[in-house]
Amino acid sequence: MTTIEIYTKPTCGFCHMAKRLLKSKGVSFAEVNISAQPERRAEMIQRANGGSTVPQIFIGDTHVGGCTELMALERQGKLDAMLAA
Repeated sequence: MTTIEIYTKPTCGFCHMAKRLLKSKGVSFAEVNISAQPERRAEMIQRANGGSTVPQIFIGDTHVGGCTELMALERQGKLDAMLAA
């Protein structure tokens, strides 16, 4: 199964929604809390091509974007294929 990483903050509602969707799919993911690990913020921004808001979601080598983009993939029926790759 594909590696999934999500950069989050504990007070972020969009982070919680994105994690809830991923959990509902039965997939495991690595969560990087940039509040607890502020040194990882620069890494997130670099990987996300300048994206500095949370969540930033990566499925394999693909930068999905944030919660809105993740939800759009789900609505379009594309998320399951990405998660299974």
